[in-house]
Amino acid sequence: MRNDENTQTNSCTLNKEIADCFEKLTDEELLLLEDNNIFVTYKKGETLCKQNTYASHVMFLCCGLVKVYMENSAGSLILKILPGGNIIGLTALLDGSNIFQYSAYAYQDCKVRLIDIGVFKNLILRNSAFANEIINLLCKNLIQTQTRFFAYTQKQSYGRLADTLLCLSCNIFGTNDFKLELTRKELAELSGLTPESVVRIISKFKTDELIKVDGKVIRILNDEKLRQISEYG
Repeated sequence: MRNDENTQTNSCTLNKEIADCFEKLTDEELLLLEDNNIFVTYKKGETLCKQNTYASHVMFLCCGLVKVYMENSAGSLILKILPGGNIIGLTALLDGSNIFQYSAYAYQDCKVRLIDIGVFKNLILRNSAFANEIINLLCKNLIQTQTRFFAYTQKQSYGRLADTLLCLSCNIFGTNDFKLELTRKELAELSGLTPESVVRIISKFKTDELIKVDGKVIRILNDEKLRQISEYG
């Protein structure tokens, strides 16, 4: 998704460049990492981690698609959706508060590498280049959240949904023709809208020949027009 100088885009995810941080580790540190991690497969619909539960590990998402969200008695809010190559649970690194600050749910079957949180912290302390990459990643998460919620407060409903469709196309699936794993309710949560608004706007986008919908498959027909709606919506 393009991010022009004066444009705040409602990015639903981070770019796929996260695994680079492990390249900063030495051979010895990589062996330490290998000795203190396990691989777990989560089926579609399973919970990877639960908000406010103890975090004994951070999670590297090898493949799959995950919803990251916060919830309380009033409802839930999707923070982002993550494809393979991202890390879940970095906020649990905060000293004195080793809990997951959000929940994560599998939209697709996922393979996850669980890394002992104590070992992960130790690698940060002993390797400044690795620590710098983790700081960069935390900053990217913060920027993604800030621009997302700026868009929530500044853009109208058409701009928000255009943002989300473009983000799914560019940053998640890498194509203008993709199978959407989200329900209309989840798409609404991701866009800060009601399900009724999402249905209405999708119908309008279809009428205007901006997108084509065939079951769960969405094809973006006019991404330039969607970008205009995103930027000025």
